[in-house]
Amino acid sequence: MTEHAEAAPRLTRTQRRRLILGGEYGIFVVAVVLLVSLADWGALKTNFAEWRVAKTLFPDIITVALRNTLLFTVTGFALGLVAGLLLALMRLSSVPPYRWFAIAYIEVFRGLPALLIFIFVGTGVPLAFPGVNFPGGVYGQAAVALGVVSAAYMAETIRAGIEAVPRGQMEAARTLGMSHGRAMRSIIIPQALRIVIPPLTNELVLLFKDSSLVLFLGITLQQRELSKLAQDAASQQGNTTPIIVAAICYLIITIPLGHLARRLEARQKRGQR
Repeated sequence: MTEHAEAAPRLTRTQRRRLILGGEYGIFVVAVVLLVSLADWGALKTNFAEWRVAKTLFPDIITVALRNTLLFTVTGFALGLVAGLLLALMRLSSVPPYRWFAIAYIEVFRGLPALLIFIFVGTGVPLAFPGVNFPGGVYGQAAVALGVVSAAYMAETIRAGIEAVPRGQMEAARTLGMSHGRAMRSIIIPQALRIVIPPLTNELVLLFKDSSLVLFLGITLQQRELSKLAQDAASQQGNTTPIIVAAICYLIITIPLGHLARRLEARQKRGQR
């Protein structure tokens, strides 16, 4: 018998990693098996994937709900982009009141829930300014509410993009005799917007989902967006299939946009190397 007992062989780092990974896969497989064995697939199909109920949503879910959702999103994004660019320039301005206003706006509206802004636009503005109507009615209200929500976030994104443009670009433009304003319009802002396209695409995705809050503005049947139409149909049918169909419609838009944002960001990183 040896003086020292034989020590158990130690696992290498690769072996430990494989062991941990195998355990994680095992836990996942067990969880899936339990889920499949315990689920009532008949009840799930009846309540979440009933084709008879899904058929009743067409064509309104495309021609009315999805169309309105896209319209609300695009108009709100356009308004938010313009306001965000203006706020970003004010945030970088050498005039203190402009900077103070931009900072106050950004801090306030980034700190407020989007729902509260929609309620304010739909209820507070008409009470504060009686007789004043938004152009386009609910569509105008939705554009303003979504624009106000997104402008604060876009302003910071665009400001970061402007600051990311090399300082030498402005110096070269001034050397060529351009004024500060012309250099910003012709050289700095176009480059900044190219830099911030990926985060702005992510903002578009968020805005597309926030468009569901339009229902708090008091909309008619022909003004319903995806969430409102699905909610009404689910209540009428006593079935949650309309919610699943609406979710699929959202994903058809948001997944490609999210993939596009990641592709643009990866391409931008490769270009910086």
